[in-house]
Amino acid sequence: MSAEPQGNFAPGIRAEPRYRRVVIKISGEALTGPCEFGVHQPTLMRIAADLAATQQLGVTIAVVVGGGNLVRGVRVAEQGIPRVTADMMGILATVMNALALESALESVGAPARTMSALAMPELCETYERRRALHHLEAGRMLVLAAGTGNPFFTTDTTAVLRAAEIGAQAVLKATNVDGVYSADPKLDVRAERYAELTHQQAIERGLKIMDATAFALARENGLPIIVFSIREEEAITRVVRGKGRFTLVTA
Repeated sequence: MSAEPQGNFAPGIRAEPRYRRVVIKISGEALTGPCEFGVHQPTLMRIAADLAATQQLGVTIAVVVGGGNLVRGVRVAEQGIPRVTADMMGILATVMNALALESALESVGAPARTMSALAMPELCETYERRRALHHLEAGRMLVLAAGTGNPFFTTDTTAVLRAAEIGAQAVLKATNVDGVYSADPKLDVRAERYAELTHQQAIERGLKIMDATAFALARENGLPIIVFSIREEEAITRVVRGKGRFTLVTA
């Protein structure tokens, strides 16, 4: 599969989605928009509208949201706070982002439920696989917070883990760049953009778009990972239809 637009679609006819159940990983940084910190409300609403439009195509969606726009555990640990504590602070940040996204989804008419890997009954439901599947079958979008509930594991790994648990067909990794590059394209003008990779190649080349644990788990479960930019209008909708620019990572 190429990362360029695919297929011949007649004008006015919407292409059928290539995947019917997906987990979408949205980084915390994607929520900052033009800002350097926090949640940029217009950006949040744009993403929510895109998710709602994708769901209307007949796609069942679970979203794993990061927390790097508020707290990044690794950086906090570098300042002297124990890594476990720093990671738990990052986990709390993902819950705040998840609640914000749930509210935005509800405001655009997409029923949503936040489920946390850590019990926070006053704020949201605790993640439990059968309950999560019930919400999906009832037409609700899941917003999955608190990562795996454990330090040292990234939300990338969480996205692949939850995808395997709920029977998703793919993991969509929404980032600030339009695919996987051999180096950071913002720092290296010679960075090569890949249209397609295998999980093993991504691990062996040390590509930093996702951590090695996430790639290995995806490989073991035969889950494709699609890496694309969330900064464009209708980015998610296009990707599930096989359109736009992205990198496909498969077995």
